[in-house]
Amino acid sequence: MIPEGQPRRRVVGGLLAAGAVALAAAPASAASSTSSSSDGGKRPTIVLVHGVFADASGWNDVIARLLKAGFPVIAPANPLRDLTGDSAYVSSVVDTLTGPVILVGHSYGGEVITNAGSGHPHVKALVYVGAFAPDKGENALQLAGMFPGSKLQDALVTRPFPLPDGGTGTDGYIDQAKFHDVFAGDLPASVTRLMAATQRPGSLDGLSTASGAPAWKSLPSWYVIPTADNVIPAAAQRFMAKRAGSTTVEVKGASHVVMMSHPDVVVRQILAAHRATR
Repeated sequence: MIPEGQPRRRVVGGLLAAGAVALAAAPASAASSTSSSSDGGKRPTIVLVHGVFADASGWNDVIARLLKAGFPVIAPANPLRDLTGDSAYVSSVVDTLTGPVILVGHSYGGEVITNAGSGHPHVKALVYVGAFAPDKGENALQLAGMFPGSKLQDALVTRPFPLPDGGTGTDGYIDQAKFHDVFAGDLPASVTRLMAATQRPGSLDGLSTASGAPAWKSLPSWYVIPTADNVIPAAAQRFMAKRAGSTTVEVKGASHVVMMSHPDVVVRQILAAHRATR
């Protein structure tokens, strides 16, 4: 059921748009600025949250376009240790920002904004980009396997790491030989080789932690669904988007990192969220 008052779901084809790696995220002081929109209202700060196997640089082309359009932006480093701690960290970043905020999450970052978005009156919208939008009690690994099509499980490489209490945790990486096909099939191999070598792992405990009460039940949401996503099947994303009542755009043939291969589509969804909530 789509909740009353939520935007209607619309699905359109994707448009090709690729850009060079550009500007890094603005610092928190800039993100707290009083930049104004053409209608006299304060522009929201766009908070971009990356997922597992990636870092904030994946947002570079989106950031460059948003900065050019006059929006304050911050793309914090997601700790990728556990869902509760990761969500608390992003929530603490939101606490430092003044004025309206739009939270944007990619992949596991979608699960983080689903939890971090609650309890902040100045958070106006959520934007999911090839992302998880779990309900209470669900986790990322469960949702990824809900529909056929994910190639992630067969590509995972695990490595132990020490925990502060003296125990041992388990990190998940994508096998570098499979990284291009699984994670970023529509990017050049020369780019994905670097991404594979520098990928940030995610704790398997974090990926299997049950999500809390979802912010999308009280906030309007937008969704970008890459139809050739080999990490989170498009069918799973359609299910989550419909359940959340999200305004949805599908990008035909796009991989999991749709924000890198089609940044203009992602920016248009963020701008749509801004227009609808200002």
